[in-house]
Amino acid sequence: QVQLIQSGGGLVQAGGSLRLSCVASGHIFTRYAMSWYRQAPGKEREVVAAITNSGIITNYADSVKGRFTISRDNAKNTVYLQMNSLKPEDTAVYYCKAGSPFSSQSPGDDYWGQGTQVTVSS
Repeated sequence: QVQLIQSGGGLVQAGGSLRLSCVASGHIFTRYAMSWYRQAPGKEREVVAAITNSGIITNYADSVKGRFTISRDNAKNTVYLQMNSLKPEDTAVYYCKAGSPFSSQSPGDDYWGQGTQVTVSS
């Protein structure tokens, strides 16, 4: 079983930056791609970024390309989401997830972090 613990997030002004972290328990972190999702009020959860288990291949939603960067440190069982040039429309609860919609490197079950609020003020 995989447990994902998130940290980071908070309130920031438009144009600012935040970094989210997600630490995975267990020794199988390196098997899986990892993803970040977000869900704004009244909207469906959407994938923001994903990274393969090696960290070589990344994918981004068009809305965040050039502003967000996903990375991982397999030695620390941690995946990051660096968010720059934040906009009010980035306001949402952000979730990390084991696996990726762009890769077969996914566990059989759904494993999600607990969610982290990101609020961007105008």
